[in-house]
Amino acid sequence: MQYVILIYGDEKGFATMADDPAAQQALYAAYSKYGGDLRAAGVLRGGAELRPTGTATTVRVRQGKPVTTDGPFAETKEQLGGFYLIDVPDLDQAVHWASRCPGALTGSIEVRPTGASVAAA
Repeated sequence: MQYVILIYGDEKGFATMADDPAAQQALYAAYSKYGGDLRAAGVLRGGAELRPTGTATTVRVRQGKPVTTDGPFAETKEQLGGFYLIDVPDLDQAVHWASRCPGALTGSIEVRPTGASVAAA
């Protein structure tokens, strides 16, 4: 079964890491190791770091017309920063991998099973 591991964290805190290149390098090394561990276990199906929320556009349809808003859907203290798509036998294994994600140390990780996939046109 496929699960998505959604990584939530404090975007402002991450932005301040630009002032500490060693901390930034250590964090990226931790994510690189985590991705390598997922790959080595044969469970990784995809993933990506997301751009900052300031680059997001939210789309709603109102009275049959699309309405766009700059920024993310909701104001929160933690923002969605990236994801991994994994294929594991059950939720216990998904939680196991989510608990190893570096983002779990400072933010939160949401584990959610995927539904039917949509084929690209």
